[in-house]
Amino acid sequence: MKMQGVWTALVSPVTPGFALDVTGLEKNVEFQISQGIAGVVPAGTTGESPTLSWDEHNEVVGRVLKQCKGRCGVLAGTGSNSTAETVESTRRAVNSGAEAVLMVDCYYNGPSSQELRDEYYSVVAAEFPDVTIVPYIIPGRSGTALAVEDLALLHARHPNIAVVKEATGDLQRMARTRSLLGDDFSIMSGDDDVTFTMVTDQSIRANGAISVMSNIIPGAIVKMVDAVKNGDLGTATKIRDGVISLFGVVTVKVDNPRLLPNGQSVMVNDRYRNPLAVKTLMAGLGMPSGLCRRPLGKMTKVGVDVVRGAVKQVWDKYPEALRPIGDFFGVDVAARIADDSIWGALTL
Repeated sequence: MKMQGVWTALVSPVTPGFALDVTGLEKNVEFQISQGIAGVVPAGTTGESPTLSWDEHNEVVGRVLKQCKGRCGVLAGTGSNSTAETVESTRRAVNSGAEAVLMVDCYYNGPSSQELRDEYYSVVAAEFPDVTIVPYIIPGRSGTALAVEDLALLHARHPNIAVVKEATGDLQRMARTRSLLGDDFSIMSGDDDVTFTMVTDQSIRANGAISVMSNIIPGAIVKMVDAVKNGDLGTATKIRDGVISLFGVVTVKVDNPRLLPNGQSVMVNDRYRNPLAVKTLMAGLGMPSGLCRRPLGKMTKVGVDVVRGAVKQVWDKYPEALRPIGDFFGVDVAARIADDSIWGALTL
């Protein structure tokens, strides 16, 4: 598979009782397709794969594959920190029709790059030679990283490893990936805030993005990436500048007070990680989302104010990015952004 364009790392919506909201999931997928998305990624880390049961995981992948068949691409999240579990998850996805799978570097047990190469990616690639295998490099979450050199060795041994999702933030690493693996290999941005740089930097020449914020503004991000591909940097820059505030809140870092047992008040920096911010935004805007499953929870007011402020900036500067939400989901976007009670309900 030659992966390119914009693919959405789908959230997994839940009901108020934290059950999987399959109706909401299907509605969100229809929204993505209506906005011209190249593909979707079910049951990845944005989809809270660590807190999905394996039955839920397989259901999400199966439903999305069935819904998207012939309409857009599907990259099934099957990675874990266990090679045996990843093989089984990949087998189930392939049996449901998956032609490509996303495998995150093994978190917590943190294998070396050599072990990731030989004991994880190579094992799955050999087991499923007709399936496109996409390594997902995100050391900030996994605590390890497949080296570019080992990625090149994997690609030479297993041609079905033909794409990488890059979420290292290391532009020099990305340029080395392009240099070592050539133009037939796809580099996909895994960080919304560097997508524009990755697709415009001629030493990287990224092919597209696997995006979090395209859950909310898929059409705008598709147009931005397409504009770069078509040589229209003016349009791409205008869109980027109009939505950049959302790109900056995939993770939210704020200081919150703590009252210690001795009565002392101190400030602690809390880092609210994906998908908490995007699910808060989706719920605030009236899209199927629900809360995150524990141990993720709700942000404090200062955190919610950050994400609310970001979406307000987009509405003020580039409202056409958000209008499709109102049209598709039948909501008044401006009214919801202005409604304190909606955002108050999403606050800790």
